[in-house]
Amino acid sequence: MELNDAQLLRYSRHILLPEVGIDGQARIAGTSILIVGAGGLGCPVALYLGAAGIGRLVLADGDTVDLTNLQRQIGHATAAIGMNKAESLAASVRAINPEIDVHAMPNTLDRDALHEVVATVDLVIDASDNFATRHAVNRACVVRKKPLVSGAAIGFSGQVAVYDPRRDTSPCYHCLFPDAAGEPELRCAEAGVFAPLVGVVGAMQATEALKLAVGAGETLTGRLLLWDGLRADVRVMKVPRDPACPVCGPAAAQAG
Repeated sequence: MELNDAQLLRYSRHILLPEVGIDGQARIAGTSILIVGAGGLGCPVALYLGAAGIGRLVLADGDTVDLTNLQRQIGHATAAIGMNKAESLAASVRAINPEIDVHAMPNTLDRDALHEVVATVDLVIDASDNFATRHAVNRACVVRKKPLVSGAAIGFSGQVAVYDPRRDTSPCYHCLFPDAAGEPELRCAEAGVFAPLVGVVGAMQATEALKLAVGAGETLTGRLLLWDGLRADVRVMKVPRDPACPVCGPAAAQAG
């Protein structure tokens, strides 16, 4: 994909980076990404990826903007209260970069719809806020062999990881966090979340996605990054693939 003069100017600060350059920016422009969730994490992810020139963004969220969201969900304005989050965020991304293709899916994706849209993109970003959605997205990515950038944030703590089923050694989300249906989980409405935390985690997710698009650097594949906002402490743990994983292990492949 060739960049025109306006694009060369818009993305000039990327192009100056030897790890990106014109070819890397062209790869960014040719990449399509699904973002599941248009809330605290989805907002900074979508805004940064849109500004960076990702060619096609698909935003999926069935929720509507609420007054309590505005403390941290920077892709939504006060005037968007009551509006679907995917549509509100899509409008914000278009305002930053009207050149890219932004598609809003204003509904919660069921299994078939999720698998269908995952098949049409190059990589997926999980910016959801519940285990059921995270496991569903993980399964779709494993089946379709699409890289998954996962993030989570609660209180003052966040985490980011990359799962790449194209690599034989890569774990999947289930390898780290086995599906424990029925177990209680904390959400922002009950536990609270520090406003900038979702920006930190979302920016990290956008960074990993752009590295995957460009093919630059070393991603967090096989590693889990943990961020403690209160202590300004970062830990990165190596995470092996679970050979007995029912989602990405040999038994799952034979069953599929």
